Amino acid sequence: MSIIRQESLFDMQDLYELEPTKRFEAIFSTLHIEPLLFAVSKKTVYGAPTELNYPAMIYALVVRIVERIPTIKDLVKRLRHDFLFHLECGFLFSDRIPSEASFSRFAKKLSESKALEDVQETLLLQAIQEGFITDDVVAIDATHFESRDQSTPQEKKPKAEPKKRGRKPKAEQEVFQKEKQERYKQKTMYEKTIEDQLDVDLETLRTTVPIEPNWGIKKNSEGKNTFWFGFKAHLAVGSKSQYILQSLMSSASLNDGKAAIPLLKGIQERLSSLCIRYGTLDAGYDYEAIYQQLHHMKAKAIIAYNKRNEGELLGFDEHFAPTCVREYSYRYDSFDEKYQTLKYTQPSECKTCPLAHDSLCQKVYKVKMETDIRKYCAPGRGSEAWKKLYNQRSAVERVNAYLKEFFQLKNVRYRTGKRAKVHFDLVTLVYNASKLAVDRIKRQITQMKQIA
Repeated sequence: MSIIRQESLFDMQDLYELEPTKRFEAIFSTLHIEPLLFAVSKKTVYGAPTELNYPAMIYALVVRIVERIPTIKDLVKRLRHDFLFHLECGFLFSDRIPSEASFSRFAKKLSESKALEDVQETLLLQAIQEGFITDDVVAIDATHFESRDQSTPQEKKPKAEPKKRGRKPKAEQEVFQKEKQERYKQKTMYEKTIEDQLDVDLETLRTTVPIEPNWGIKKNSEGKNTFWFGFKAHLAVGSKSQYILQSLMSSASLNDGKAAIPLLKGIQERLSSLCIRYGTLDAGYDYEAIYQQLHHMKAKAIIAYNKRNEGELLGFDEHFAPTCVREYSYRYDSFDEKYQTLKYTQPSECKTCPLAHDSLCQKVYKVKMETDIRKYCAPGRGSEAWKKLYNQRSAVERVNAYLKEFFQLKNVRYRTGKRAKVHFDLVTLVYNASKLAVDRIKRQITQMKQIA
């Protein structure tokens, strides 16, 4: 490690400035690839013997992400012509270099298993055990990336006949309601409301999410709609460590809010040793079910409020804090965990107010969180503590940018959703592996300095 820049700060950029051999060794040391080998290896002793070096193929796919090699074709070409690179990926002198078709069959086997998710979970548990992940704030957001395939033209559906206006008779109304309930039951989990996800187990939520490429829509900074054909990456990131704690890939048409509960349940069940106290999300996740899921996790929801055409609430300001007779806002003071109550105190303007000693002026105002779980959270909306916690949501936006710019998230080379998910899982795995490698090197530098 003498070649490492001897500073207390060692980041991802410094990792990429190391010699390739040192860099690859640091990243490979964080990966436990046994589940991947089990997923792709032969299950019986019968048939033709395996001629490919599967561990080296796994490492080659990791190196492709790290070295930003655009295609599998370029990876195979470099393995054949760069002998040192050939050895750095783990291939031996006698090993045959896999073809593009071999890598394609390899990716197909991975797409039919949960091996990449298992390796990711093992890596996160290892990082928690070593003390690198100690986050109590999780930030959730989604980002889009395009599919390599193009959308297929759809046939125009004939316009349906206009429904007959007016109230249905009682007999028809009962039949209509039963048909409506049957149609709703037949819908897939992600076509139903977010509230239905609360009673569904994590495995069902993760296996039923739609992952085929589709059209997505979002508003840009100018307020205009932009469209893309592809997928969405939903991430739950530790605001301090910036590890990807949970990830989910979906079709581009899926609403962002419908991926929040699977991510939160994943943290609760798979990373139970983490004590999450706050969840920070933007206004696209302002649904009551998400507040309830965070409450089940004994965490507080820091979510931007989405008005949804609601009128002005009399007696309260824009942050739902009560106001006095002269319409000055009460100040958030504290939160009572036992009674789940927010405490507000008199506005600062009350010191010079002529009504300060009047019966109309209330010194302390208390509001129970259960009054409206969306409007009242702890700390109170608009307070400095709330703003400070909400600003930590920028961690997930930085990770989204890292994945797109440096880890090839937007360079999907597969056409189907199952294959694209292999690419997505590999990208998030390599990112976390690089973070763990950086943290280990940083700790080693600190220990060397203490010994010196």
